[in-house]
Amino acid sequence: MKATLVCTALAAATLAGCTGMHADVHTATPAAALAGERTYTFARLPMQEARVDHAQFETVLRDELTKQGFADTAERPAHYVLSVGCETRPAQIGVGASDCASGNCGPQTDASVSLFGARVYRHTLTLRFFERVSGREVYKVSAASTDRDADPLHATPALIRSALVQFPFDAPTDWRVKLRPNPEGSLPDVVSVTPLQR
Repeated sequence: MKATLVCTALAAATLAGCTGMHADVHTATPAAALAGERTYTFARLPMQEARVDHAQFETVLRDELTKQGFADTAERPAHYVLSVGCETRPAQIGVGASDCASGNCGPQTDASVSLFGARVYRHTLTLRFFERVSGREVYKVSAASTDRDADPLHATPALIRSALVQFPFDAPTDWRVKLRPNPEGSLPDVVSVTPLQR
């Protein structure tokens, strides 16, 4: 009985760390690599082309990239090809060390947890910029958040804002972006951007 209570308390503490609106950001390539003309085109998989919600997602992402001085070029070749990966899955909640250097920040276990009847979901967004001519990846950034909403479209505005709030992110490689809802806009407001201590 005592062991069960301890495990329940630890799981609750882990979830409490996920409360509030925030996303963890990880970069894997140096910021100095994005030195070319800020034009891009999307690299789309067939399954992304077929999804209506992906078009909505790209609209929000395109607007945020425009704020960073990027232009989506349809009439001429772009300098960069932008690959976008999104995933929503039941979160893995547990206690233990994690390898944040690999971009997999947060505690891990083998089974998902549903406390008080509400399953927890982990949402991730990864943006990869490739030089069109050389095919070389020059910048990669990932943002991840956890909540109790299985709809990825509800999570993507916060992930997009977090991944692009400091674009490109410089060292260190891991950051915590705290956000708050913006009643007048589709994307949340940024409260703070701080390095994660590992």
